[in-house]
Amino acid sequence: MSKKKPNIEVNVSGSVDRALRQLKKKIEREGVVRDMKRTVYFEPRTQKRRKRLVRAIKLNMMRMLNQGFINPKKK
Repeated sequence: MSKKKPNIEVNVSGSVDRALRQLKKKIEREGVVRDMKRTVYFEPRTQKRRKRLVRAIKLNMMRMLNQGFINPKKK
């Protein structure tokens, strides 16, 4: 968990909706919401470890899909 305060800037040129979408994406990438949720309530070490593990598994699956090691399921 990072202790620094996020400094996110978005240039508004034209559409405010587009700027809002860019802001939401930047906030998501920076993990601002995730960090805020962590500080709101106490989370035991085991739960933190489990969340980290699940996140790592998901990221690895996405990387493998993108690199073509796994074929996506077709319905």
